[in-house]
Amino acid sequence: MSERSTAGPAPPAHASLGDSLATGWDDPDGALPPPDWGRPRGPRRLATVWAFALFLVALAMGNAWLSDRLTGEAFLAWATVFTAISLQALPFLVFGIALSAALTAFVPASFYQRVMPRNPAAAVPVAGAAGMVLPGCECASVPVASGLIKRGVAPAAALTFLLAAPAINPVVLAATAVAFAGQPEMVVGRLLASFGAAVVVGWIWARLGRTDWLRPPRTHHDPDAPKWQVFRESMLHDLMHAGGFLVVGAIAAATVNVIVPREWVAAVADMPVVSALVLALFAVVLSVCSEADAFVAVSLTEFSPTAKLAFLVVGPMVDLKLIALQGGTFGWAFVRRFVPLTLGVALVFSFAIGGLLL
Repeated sequence: MSERSTAGPAPPAHASLGDSLATGWDDPDGALPPPDWGRPRGPRRLATVWAFALFLVALAMGNAWLSDRLTGEAFLAWATVFTAISLQALPFLVFGIALSAALTAFVPASFYQRVMPRNPAAAVPVAGAAGMVLPGCECASVPVASGLIKRGVAPAAALTFLLAAPAINPVVLAATAVAFAGQPEMVVGRLLASFGAAVVVGWIWARLGRTDWLRPPRTHHDPDAPKWQVFRESMLHDLMHAGGFLVVGAIAAATVNVIVPREWVAAVADMPVVSALVLALFAVVLSVCSEADAFVAVSLTEFSPTAKLAFLVVGPMVDLKLIALQGGTFGWAFVRRFVPLTLGVALVFSFAIGGLLL
């Protein structure tokens, strides 16, 4: 009679290598496991091989394309711009995320309901003003707006807060003042254009918005969790996401400054309307956190102040990560209506305020 292993019961046929280390291999004949045991089979294995192959091809193509462009002085210039943007923006990013996490953890959502008028038209400007004193980035504004709607605040007011808070809160305005040192008109222009756009979008939504365009908000956190745990988890989540987008934005801005031919930039920058539209699209794609976007905007030296203002106004209201958050929270029927409305109003106010002040 053969001896059985004492390592434990035999893993199932689909067990992974990690499962084998935890439970051992048990065979009545003492045989070794088959050579392919624990390895992914079928489509998963094939997809992994192809993904790795495509990754290697992308690396090779990127190296071939960048080798002639990011060499010597060009690479040093790229590294300088990237480092300057990242180091200047990081303190504001961390401070803003910490304040946002504190508001999420320690300020009950019912507080916002008590200070909001019940008339939606009157609640909209109040919500916009609340965004001026309650700091928060785009990542935090969506769940806060969802919580306000859940507790009975008019959707138009909650959406106004969603747009205003990441655009004109004190941390963002302070970061803008540091980035555009000696240019107070840029800070004032950002405040007026962002506040005006948020309020007008809120009023339009109060007049034309429908309840069935908004998916009922869902609870993502344990309501019984300790407040300090909520604070820690919120800060770590926002820091990981916003920090990554900051790095991506700094890389993109540095790359644009070094790789894009200056004659191309000059050709676009000399056309006021086109340059503002280009930077607005740039803001949507980059998805830089609002506490850091001013440092990216100031590095785009070839563009006009109005184009930079469009970048600062559009970015905190419409970007890719914000669209994804809104779609996951409120549904894509909402996104299809809200995003084009917000983008159009933000551009109108950017051109209007930029033409008057800058």
